[in-house]
Amino acid sequence: MSPLSNLYLCTYNSLNAIGWAIALSRILSSFVTTKSVNGAYASAGELICLLQTAAFLEVVHGAIGLVPSGVVNPLMQWGGRTHFLLAVVRQIDEVQELPSIFITFVAWSLSEVIRYSHYALSCMGSCPYWINYLRYTAFIVLYPIGMAPGESSSSVLPFSVVKALPAYV
Repeated sequence: MSPLSNLYLCTYNSLNAIGWAIALSRILSSFVTTKSVNGAYASAGELICLLQTAAFLEVVHGAIGLVPSGVVNPLMQWGGRTHFLLAVVRQIDEVQELPSIFITFVAWSLSEVIRYSHYALSCMGSCPYWINYLRYTAFIVLYPIGMAPGESSSSVLPFSVVKALPAYV
């Protein structure tokens, strides 16, 4: 990999690790301050929307061969998460206040801080063992936690579908 490509990937991954760490700190700060899990979207939702939308660059990175990930897997992961976030959570106020959004956002934030930190430190050639270990083990717990709560909120969705329809029209 060229030094310029390596510098770009190091910067990209470092900025994402910082962004997700800020999102996590906002969520946890809101929780500590309010003693409620209902403010996760209000405290970090727009930042998470920005970070998740910008993650489309990972599809581009695979498409141009900057990373060996290919296109299909990053596109499916990005598309599913982004659709849930932008077309459902961002559009429906009732969903934003669900405890499941708190759980989902915390799981996403933790997993992304670990993942992007791992990538950034690997680009620098100085990834500690414990980050490498977390990168390949934490997802076993965090992935289902990040996915399942979104589906548990689906009981609210039928009542809110009419509100979301303008997002599709």
